[in-house]
Amino acid sequence: MIRALTAAATRHAWKVIAVWAVLGVALTGLSPLLFAKATQAGTADFLPRGYDSAAALRTAEDHFGLRPDATTVTVLVARADGAPLTAEDERRIGAEAAALGGRRVEMPRAKDEPSFLLPDRSQTPKVAPVTTAPDRSFELLGVELTGGVGDPGVQDVYRAFRDSARERFAEAGLRTGFTGSLAEAVDTTDDTKTMAVVGNALVMGLIVLVNVLVFRSVAAALLPLLAVALIGGVAGGAVGGTAALTGLRLDANTPGLISVVLLGIGVDYLLFLLFRFREHLRANPGQPARRAAAEVSARVGTAITSAALTIVAAFASLGVATFGQFRSLGPAIAVAVLVMLLGSLTLMPALLAVCGRGMFWPSRALRRQPPAGAAARWGALVARRPGAVLAVSAALLGVLAAGIAGIRMDYGMGGASTTPAAATAAEISRALPAGVSDPTTVYVTARDGGTVDAGRVDGLAKALGQVPGVGQVAPAVASGDGRAVRIDLYPTADPQSRQARDLVSGPLRAAAAAHAPAGTEAHVGGTAAVFADVSAAVDHDLKVVFPVAAALIALILVLLLRSLLAPAVLLLAVGAGFAATLGAATLVFQHLLDEPGINFALPLVLFLFVVALGTDYNILITDRIREEMRRPGPARAAVARAVRHTAPAVATAGVVLAASFASLATVPGNQQNAFALTLGILLSAVVLSLAVVPALAALLGRALWWPLRREPEPDPEPVPAAAAAAPAPEALPWQQVR
Repeated sequence: MIRALTAAATRHAWKVIAVWAVLGVALTGLSPLLFAKATQAGTADFLPRGYDSAAALRTAEDHFGLRPDATTVTVLVARADGAPLTAEDERRIGAEAAALGGRRVEMPRAKDEPSFLLPDRSQTPKVAPVTTAPDRSFELLGVELTGGVGDPGVQDVYRAFRDSARERFAEAGLRTGFTGSLAEAVDTTDDTKTMAVVGNALVMGLIVLVNVLVFRSVAAALLPLLAVALIGGVAGGAVGGTAALTGLRLDANTPGLISVVLLGIGVDYLLFLLFRFREHLRANPGQPARRAAAEVSARVGTAITSAALTIVAAFASLGVATFGQFRSLGPAIAVAVLVMLLGSLTLMPALLAVCGRGMFWPSRALRRQPPAGAAARWGALVARRPGAVLAVSAALLGVLAAGIAGIRMDYGMGGASTTPAAATAAEISRALPAGVSDPTTVYVTARDGGTVDAGRVDGLAKALGQVPGVGQVAPAVASGDGRAVRIDLYPTADPQSRQARDLVSGPLRAAAAAHAPAGTEAHVGGTAAVFADVSAAVDHDLKVVFPVAAALIALILVLLLRSLLAPAVLLLAVGAGFAATLGAATLVFQHLLDEPGINFALPLVLFLFVVALGTDYNILITDRIREEMRRPGPARAAVARAVRHTAPAVATAGVVLAASFASLATVPGNQQNAFALTLGILLSAVVLSLAVVPALAALLGRALWWPLRREPEPDPEPVPAAAAAAPAPEALPWQQVR
């Protein structure tokens, strides 16, 4: 099937290119709209209904009119001269708040931006007074906007509201501060905007530079990016369209993550094709380029398909997760990777067929065989001293993996923030409990669905106020239908801190359960409660997803390699790489940088990406080792040839994919992910694929393909005489011959 697909693509190359170009341009424009419609508002919406905070959220929506997509911003208003607020100041604040709450905020748009490409988030915010500091140093206002924190349109509306409020209060001699998750997200995005642009430009420049150094060709440097951009546009549209048709709800960070993944694996797959295409043309100088493109694409297409299906299988395992944020990421990545696989088997072969030998112009490298370089010497060393290479590699991985000892999970926003929103939150906490701008709320309902009198919960409110860590308890408020009562609590700890999560999951929930009036049930909600339940959900999912993903990956490797021992070797190798990467991240962020811990999602994301994407390189080198072992001669000589031919492709692809993941460092809150994924890919490409796996293959020899009891069948494609007489060693990027 793969051979037929690649043959058709090279035979009708121009038609294939035209179809991908049209689809890429069209769906790139539609993707923002599709993603905006499928994006989930907040983290709490991803929790299963059985969790306590999810039950509290349903009560808030059903009985108190809380909108599931509501986002609250806390506004601090104080005198510019630092004096206490006067009665006249408070009157003026109330009047300005009423005026702001009665004005529609328009979402800014570029003059030439089509209105249908991005949903209009223009709205009239709800503005209400919250409280005044005991020393009258400031007053707090609550502002409710509709939409998720990560929605660009909502962020633009917030910026417009913030600037307008700041200006209006300044005219009255008052200063303002803004805090909350939306304010923090916008401040962080604005602070890192320049870094993000520069970072993305550096990644693109690095990809072009690496390709120029490797192939000495403009076409080979630019076409990978152009092809990946077109396929990525189609993939984005496919993911957004699939979500819209199936009702799948996506996290706001999913589109950015998909873009990074597709850029990395797309360029990787094209590099695999380019290296093998160049090798084939050198060995067959008289063969028509179109036929060469078909043969190379069919051969490499098998490894690419297996590599892509490995990623799909790994992310499909997220279907068994309970946390919706994980469960929605699986199908999204799987659909995107399948589209990239289709593009790799059609658009990329079509480009090779059309460009032919011109793909490597103006380089003259096709006219002669390059001398043996570092790749050939490394291959010979691995084949000659596999035990020593394996021991050194194991020592390195072991040292890094030791960092896992004492690992802690962080369910907050990471390290300390220095944004204006964080400074405002700190100012509030000096006069009021830290949770006043983001309270923890206890909702009380009758088990039989009847009414609940606010006076019945006085004992519960008193008990909650006596829990250590609760700074203040607000009066109980009954819902409009009389079927629920709300008690707002203001903890002394930051709602996103570990202390607040421990308070909610332990003493607060215990007190609520013990002192709820007879015939009622109490549920604890709020940011701290949500993250406490997310912690429990993630702990459960890690224990389930890991073995399921490993089993699916093993199945694909068995089908590809037709062996039981070889897949076991590869899985052990990537498992060691995963442990080493997680240990290194723990050492850097938890121990050296003294952050609260490792981001709660990092182990799962790292496992899926490093194991799945890192297996790509292992598949490529193992497939080439099997191909070389089909030839007569010692198994170690076959390993040396495989490393010599494959090392440049793996090293270059690893650098490109690592650079793609490094660009995540410019995305707020993704520094740990960027570091760990970058290091994990480099370890997978350099240490595992070019050292551990070949060394094990050299030690095991043809027994690697157990339980096969006979020599593998001869390669159905004849080996060109030129290649048989003088195998063409590839040089590393800095050793290429002009």
